[in-house]
Amino acid sequence: MASITIRNLDDGLKQRLRVRAAEHGRSMEEEAREILRDVVGNGTPPRDLAAAIRKRVAPLGGVDLDVPEREPMRDLVRFD
Repeated sequence: MASITIRNLDDGLKQRLRVRAAEHGRSMEEEAREILRDVVGNGTPPRDLAAAIRKRVAPLGGVDLDVPEREPMRDLVRFD
């Protein structure tokens, strides 16, 4: 099992970690491990934001938008 050292930890952050660990009846080290497990250790893939939005608005029906035709790309301006 690996171990890490965290240097230059802000005193206020360390104090909040100490209080949080005490509230959960754990050591600061175990509390830090638990926080890391919760945040980065779950291994779930990132959410597909577009799919989540579609799922949320699907019950509301849909909207047909008129998409204007695209114009050809303009020539680049040269300054030489």
